[in-house]
Amino acid sequence: MIWLYFILSYFIGSIMFGFLITKIIYRKDIRVQGSGNVGARNAGRLHGKSAFVLIFLGDALKGVLVILAARYLQFSESIQLVGLALAIFGHIKPVTLKFKGGKGISTFIGGIITFEPLLVPVIILGFCVLYPFMKSFTLAGLATFLFIPVVLFIKNNDWLSCLIALGIIAMLYAAHAENLKERLKPNE
Repeated sequence: MIWLYFILSYFIGSIMFGFLITKIIYRKDIRVQGSGNVGARNAGRLHGKSAFVLIFLGDALKGVLVILAARYLQFSESIQLVGLALAIFGHIKPVTLKFKGGKGISTFIGGIITFEPLLVPVIILGFCVLYPFMKSFTLAGLATFLFIPVVLFIKNNDWLSCLIALGIIAMLYAAHAENLKERLKPNE
């Protein structure tokens, strides 16, 4: 049953709301517009706030579904987080779009908040503290995610969940590698 859950988690992650919504509503292929990314941020830049919100919620729902399914099946917290990791991997490397997907942030946020609602104030507070110093939505958001494994460890005293969460965050950082290099490049 666990293996089936893992496979389904990846396929749920591979449902690309950015591609589907822009194709259905705007009759455009988001992969050839703006940055070419199929995520909510590119869609928002191209088609406005409503496109951003719709796609963000759709992608976040994937993380929510994976965690709720694991809980329904009474899987351990570490299995839930592995399922979330696979959904995020499916979003980043979707079989449905020739393995060229989004960055995984929306799916991560939906899943991790469903996994531990206590993280909502941690993420908001961390972002509010870091953003004024970093002056970058991406950098502040990614840096804020580093608080998550710490909070999970303090709350549950569970090294395995903490390490899996850290692995998920490393995957998100890898998905943002080009963006991070660009933003961290010293001004010449």
